[in-house]
Amino acid sequence: MNFLDLIWLIPLFPAAGFAINGLFGKRFPKAVVNLVACGSALLSFVFALGAVVQLVGLEEHSRSHTVTVFEWINAGLAHTSAGELTRFRIDWGFLLDPLSAIMVLVVTGIGFLIHVYSTGYMAQEDGYYRFFAYLNLFMFSMLTLILGNSYLMLFVGWEGVGLCSYLLIGFFITKRSAGDAAKKAFVVNRIGDW
Repeated sequence: MNFLDLIWLIPLFPAAGFAINGLFGKRFPKAVVNLVACGSALLSFVFALGAVVQLVGLEEHSRSHTVTVFEWINAGLAHTSAGELTRFRIDWGFLLDPLSAIMVLVVTGIGFLIHVYSTGYMAQEDGYYRFFAYLNLFMFSMLTLILGNSYLMLFVGWEGVGLCSYLLIGFFITKRSAGDAAKKAFVVNRIGDW
């Protein structure tokens, strides 16, 4: 199996976990919510590990692999500074290189461990499924930020991480302090964006 060509699945697994737990998690028993959330994080780690092993096996000068999922923005022809016409196009794609390889292993490996730890830590809380949906969305956003093949993809991941920080910090919606802390995190992220 060529894991390098499947790097687009690494962020897709947590996105699927978010969708499944977000839409149906209220009806699922906690064991199914755990299986979906932790299983998607584990699948991401396995695919990331396989891709990194294959990347290390490449020649040193060619340790960069890009996968284009689809054409996202096509603005047609544009003039360059030299007066030439060029096509302005941004793809929804993912790039794995030595730096992103290290980060993808950290995020998927530690992310999986956080998911497993949270199954016990959050066991008695209301909105259990919602917490794991947010956690999977956070992992999807972080992986999009790390693996994005353009600045626009990086920005999408960054904004997703900011949104998920807000959602996770304000998880306890009945506590005013949680809401205040979530708003503070949101404002700090906006300052960071600026």
